[in-house]
Amino acid sequence: MTRSVRRTRRTRRTRRMLQATGVSAAALLALSACSSSNDSSSTKSDSSASASSSPKLSGTVTVFAAASLKESFTTLGKEFEKAHPGTKVTFNFSGSDTLAASITGGAPADVFASASPKTMAIVTDKKDAVGTPATFVRNQLEIATLPGNPDKISSLKDLTGSGLKVVLCDRKVPCGAAAQKALDAGKLKLTPVSYEEDVKSALNKVVLKEADAAVVYKTDVKAAGSKVEGVEFPESASAVNAYPITLLKDAPNAEAAKAFIALVQSDEGQKVLTEAGFLKP
Repeated sequence: MTRSVRRTRRTRRTRRMLQATGVSAAALLALSACSSSNDSSSTKSDSSASASSSPKLSGTVTVFAAASLKESFTTLGKEFEKAHPGTKVTFNFSGSDTLAASITGGAPADVFASASPKTMAIVTDKKDAVGTPATFVRNQLEIATLPGNPDKISSLKDLTGSGLKVVLCDRKVPCGAAAQKALDAGKLKLTPVSYEEDVKSALNKVVLKEADAAVVYKTDVKAAGSKVEGVEFPESASAVNAYPITLLKDAPNAEAAKAFIALVQSDEGQKVLTEAGFLKP
């Protein structure tokens, strides 16, 4: 066989190998593209399924909350609305006993946040709550005096002195019950010039200089800023209030209400509450 013939055969063999390799490469590319397309479709499908499983929240959430929660819950309400466009959070802030009575009386509401387990029990005993209420913060008492503390009040016992106009919350509301508990712990008796319907009303008497002092929560003293001066007292450790929160049975907007409760219990919500002076649950 001549050298020329051998060279021709080798050339043909090489061409056939290259053609076969080209076909295989093309097939691999096609398979890869198909696989990539399927993976992409699968990812989009999973993403769509995930999105559809989290329905968009809308409408109004009505929250009945203890008066001492006014500043912190108002902040959380704004954060909730920002996180869920199309929602609105409305609040009814008052004494916990008044709110509980309204709820059991049929007032439409989604969430109840009380300043004590005792007032929450008014609602749960009537089976107007869903599940078991959860404690989300605690609060401690403090004496609010006039700016600069002109009467030099330094203890709970000082409030029993004659000539001082002292205001307490009504004993039916949590801040009033806690104040009485603190007085009992110190074996003290105090006759206030008035009993107020909630903690904000009691504090306002001092802000308006209609009273020399009031026994309120630390959070309220902090919220008032320079309008009052706070005085701590050891007996307050015997009267720390736990604050429970719950979804209500006939909540008009249950899904959004659950989301608001979740915000209150979240790290973000707890940060807002602790910065306001509340104690962790």
